[in-house]
Amino acid sequence: ITDECINCGACEPECPNTAIYEGGVEWTFAGGTTLNEIDLGDGTLMKASEKQSPVSDELYYIVPDKCTECVGFHEEPQCAAVCPVDCCVPDPEHEEDEE
Repeated sequence: ITDECINCGACEPECPNTAIYEGGVEWTFAGGTTLNEIDLGDGTLMKASEKQSPVSDELYYIVPDKCTECVGFHEEPQCAAVCPVDCCVPDPEHEEDEE
């Protein structure tokens, strides 16, 4: 979500992965799911309900590790589809693939 965000919040309820949060709000991997633990990729397990620091304090933000760009849910990212100012754009450093 770019700096052009007007903090309207239209994107948040559209996210099937609960990967979008209001600025300043802590997030969890479990958010909206029954997930109990998550593997951090190095064999370390963490409680999925453990609160994480906000990615942004001012604007709505997307947690890259939770976002799947709606792959498996919709034909296109729903945040981008509903954004009135087109500030939900792909992040080339966190591209999702079909796998």
